[in-house]
Amino acid sequence: MQSICRMRIASYLLMSTILWSLVAGFPVVRSFTTRNCALLGSSSCLRISETRLLSSSYQVDADEEPEQLLAERTANGEGIELGESESDRSDGRYSSILESVGIDPKELKQFSNLSLKRTVSNNDVFCNRELKMSGIRAIGFDMDYTLAQYKQPAFDQLAFDGSKEKLVHKLGYPEEVLDFEYDHTLWTRGLIIDTQRGNFLKIDRHKYVRVAYHGFDPISSTTRKHLYSRAFNKVVSFSEKHFVNMDTLFQFVDAQLFASLIDLKDKGEHEFLDFKTYEEIYGDIRESVDLCHRDGVIKDEVAQNPEKYIILDPGLLPMLQNYRDAGVKVFLLTNSYWEYTSEAMNYLYHGRQVDEESKKQNAWLDYFDLAIVGSCKPQYMLDPYLNLFRVKPEDGSLLNTDGLYEIEALGPNGAKKFLDQGKTFQGGNWKHLQAMLEIEAGEEILYVGDHLYSDVLRSKRTLGWRSAFIMPELEEEMRVFNDNVPLLSRISALRKLRDELGELADTIQQDPEEDELVKQQLSEIEEDDVVIKQKLTHLAEYWHSAFHPIWGAMFNAGYQDSRFAFYVENYACVYTSKATNLGLSSTSRSFRTHGEMLPHDKLIYDQQDTTFKEHDPWNQSSE
Repeated sequence: MQSICRMRIASYLLMSTILWSLVAGFPVVRSFTTRNCALLGSSSCLRISETRLLSSSYQVDADEEPEQLLAERTANGEGIELGESESDRSDGRYSSILESVGIDPKELKQFSNLSLKRTVSNNDVFCNRELKMSGIRAIGFDMDYTLAQYKQPAFDQLAFDGSKEKLVHKLGYPEEVLDFEYDHTLWTRGLIIDTQRGNFLKIDRHKYVRVAYHGFDPISSTTRKHLYSRAFNKVVSFSEKHFVNMDTLFQFVDAQLFASLIDLKDKGEHEFLDFKTYEEIYGDIRESVDLCHRDGVIKDEVAQNPEKYIILDPGLLPMLQNYRDAGVKVFLLTNSYWEYTSEAMNYLYHGRQVDEESKKQNAWLDYFDLAIVGSCKPQYMLDPYLNLFRVKPEDGSLLNTDGLYEIEALGPNGAKKFLDQGKTFQGGNWKHLQAMLEIEAGEEILYVGDHLYSDVLRSKRTLGWRSAFIMPELEEEMRVFNDNVPLLSRISALRKLRDELGELADTIQQDPEEDELVKQQLSEIEEDDVVIKQKLTHLAEYWHSAFHPIWGAMFNAGYQDSRFAFYVENYACVYTSKATNLGLSSTSRSFRTHGEMLPHDKLIYDQQDTTFKEHDPWNQSSE
């Protein structure tokens, strides 16, 4: 009877795992021991072994193996032993660790070639979620601020000046708008625009507003808390329609125009603006900026003088070629339309301005298996009913396609036959893309982009694609962080000191006799805390101002991670400062995280400053 129960339970768990894996789009783990077969029966094992083993971009060094082995050892009643630790030895950066776990460093063939210190570079690729590149069958790139990096503020100025003209001459805004000046240094990525109130906010990962401005004017702490603190039965989610996330560098133009118009509305005397809400003003700005990207204000100038606006990257073509040589399919997926995409990509390919005849050849397309323009992200990743059009590269004209139906109608190798007719498209949706790539599992696609919502969050959360986030600002953030590590060490130490003083107060209060000495000690702890807090406030202000004089560190809000950092950590599998940094890594590279710890583990791990004790303060007899 027990053996039957075990067989039924094992069979149920296995079938549940396979079913869930298929539903979730994950590859089924197909590793079974003799014990598994004994429980399931030989016929079950035979059927399972016939299922094709899939490579997964998540399987880095089979990281689930230690826990799986532990489960099997426990089921078999086996124990696990480690060799004696020799952690007091220090004849190499990893030598003592290797020897403590029974590995002779001399057995590792390349160990001696490691440097005494690991070099952290602004060109590194940083990992939030383990990524096995050998499990990636296709890699896609956004264009703007990903493959094509732009020179600020010159590129932004085109949209800023064009939008001012449209606001005044088409939408009737006051002539003073033409005198607005653009300053991109006032802004940082990760802010939230409250279009309803005309406010700019920086919030932490817990949705607490740390810094707030109304236009260009700072909002007092009292007003900020009144507007955005949690009220009874209501928590501000910042996902409401009137909150806009500044997820991309393009939005610096929107922010500067909005703040300038808020200032003009509040402080000037303009009847036109008096009758407009902040939300309506922001809507007009969006309309004007979008029009600049469509009507030639930006494209025509960039086409004439690309060297003024686009940064050439010598690593671009070698990176794309490396992926193609490794058998990885490469695609372009951008919201820019064909005319502008062709101009920008031709300049990046040739490295200079070329004649019209050379542009029409679009030789850069040889580095891509397919290119999709005018994709309308994030809807591209959400709406399976968007139509796909074929683009004729020679003149940019569009042709209708029947999308998936056409690919299926072409029979065997339908995707290849479909792409043989032309590999440049406009619009469509993710289903068309995966059909053309002949890829079903989202985890076999890595998408590289600069927009935290449209490129990273949507592709990851909705489709299960692997994601690489591009942040040009990361290089400067890393430089400033490195320069201020001693300051951060002092801040961290003082925060730990405050925490220990608080714990000391708790211990003192456990004294059943609250005499005058206890009260005096508690009072002195409070006084000590005030002294330390005042110094901390000063040091933290200095720390944040080193990054940005208004908004502080992009990845921090107060002492917490900023909301921007929270989304980067949770949705970007990897992130780096520019797309070609990926080309510095092998196409079979496995990116690994450095481990994660909750606060209790961090405290115990820091054994230089902490000691672990098991006791029950409510039961004195246990001491």
